Amino acid sequence: MENKNIYIAIAGNIGSGKTTLTEMLAKQLNFTPQFEQVDDNPYIADFYDDMKHWAFHMQVYFLNRRHSTLLDILNADAPTIMDRTIYEDAHIFAANLHEIGNMSSRDFETYINLYRTIISALPAPKVLIYLKGSISKLVEQIQERGREYEENISIDYLKRLNQKYDNWYSTYNKGPKFIVDIDKLDFKRDESAMEFIQKEVSKYIY
Repeated sequence: MENKNIYIAIAGNIGSGKTTLTEMLAKQLNFTPQFEQVDDNPYIADFYDDMKHWAFHMQVYFLNRRHSTLLDILNADAPTIMDRTIYEDAHIFAANLHEIGNMSSRDFETYINLYRTIISALPAPKVLIYLKGSISKLVEQIQERGREYEENISIDYLKRLNQKYDNWYSTYNKGPKFIVDIDKLDFKRDESAMEFIQKEVSKYIY
């Protein structure tokens, strides 16, 4: 391994299994897992009450939090696996809020300019893993984990995010990447699926 403060990033739609894969890979590779934290965002309750007013505030909070997390990872003396990326905040979630009219063009432009300034000073992950799944598979896994705040996620919303993920991944060029098709690779239950993922990751970190 080149150095101790490298990181792997796992991207994917809601319900794709990012947290599960982060946990499993971290154990296998002896990496530190870094999980996404959303429950302590002080804007979430206000956002769900009035999305148009609070969308910009919430996304800036997430961007700052993700930036701080990345700085911690880069300054740490341990290789890390990151659950969700800073790229998704901008290209998936903020972009979607703008497109559906919950973030003004002015706010979105300000947000994107801030995002570009931040990522210009950050290294890309050693490898990006994209957990890609069908809507039916995502819904199945969302229902399986039973989080109350996810009960009202609409099929249309998941479809919009899936399309954005596919478009973003196809243009991602900051480093090595590969897709894990969660409809075909059940890494939670199939040992051979995890072996495949670990072998792919190992190509870029050793």
